[in-house]
Amino acid sequence: METTIFYNGTEDYIVSEDLRNSVNIAVMLKRPLIIKGEPGTGKTLLARSIAKALGLKLIIWNIKSTTKAREGLYIYDTVQRLYDGQFGDGDVSDIGRYIKLGQLGEAFTAEQQVVLLIDEIDKADLDFPNDLLWELDVMEFYIPETRETIKARQRPIVIITSNAEKELPDAFLRRCIFHYIAFPDPEMMSEIVRVHHPNLEEHLLKEALRAFYWIRKISGLHKRPSTSELLDWVQALVVGGIPADRVCQELPFLGVILKHNQDIDTVLRRLRDYGV
Repeated sequence: METTIFYNGTEDYIVSEDLRNSVNIAVMLKRPLIIKGEPGTGKTLLARSIAKALGLKLIIWNIKSTTKAREGLYIYDTVQRLYDGQFGDGDVSDIGRYIKLGQLGEAFTAEQQVVLLIDEIDKADLDFPNDLLWELDVMEFYIPETRETIKARQRPIVIITSNAEKELPDAFLRRCIFHYIAFPDPEMMSEIVRVHHPNLEEHLLKEALRAFYWIRKISGLHKRPSTSELLDWVQALVVGGIPADRVCQELPFLGVILKHNQDIDTVLRRLRDYGV
């Protein structure tokens, strides 16, 4: 299977052979694929690409710091049942009416195989991955309120992304295939920028990339700029009519590419002391 990454809906670049092999192995072994890498390396877009390449539906489970594993299985709406019991005319004894499947439950009950993206799993607490172990292993879960066991009709292709903000449990990692996506090098990044700015003047692109990677190498930044910030910055440079020779000398519109005052101060200090 040859997989293509799509950046913001536009075909951008072909994935590496190593990544393509990792995807194929995960599919063949029926194991979740964990993708780690910095923001802007295409982790989420990989799942979209796989779904598009295989003609499968994509189900996205966006993880937050408050997300619990059970929410991906099902939600029992006790509040609605209580409300109906007091003010409605429906049969509240039918608990099944108040059970809503989550993203994992939806993937299990789909008529056709789907791609399930569990996005940014490292945002949740440490118990979250372990709570998913059983369901991802046996592809079923039990709903005690209705005494019903939900079994997967087809095993979904599970893609899990992580920004490496925290380490995942070893027991969870042992059950997954792992791949790290490196941040794009200047040549690859040039191609990405060209997709969004095909008419960009070559010298301006060269200077923007030079400044971008210089900033990324500065130690102590709270958040290094990613692909999305670079794209916004290039657009700002074009709209602002900034000549190419001023980009590295002045780093205009620095607030577009850096999101913390401390980082802006650090970069400007380095620019005064050493230059790009």
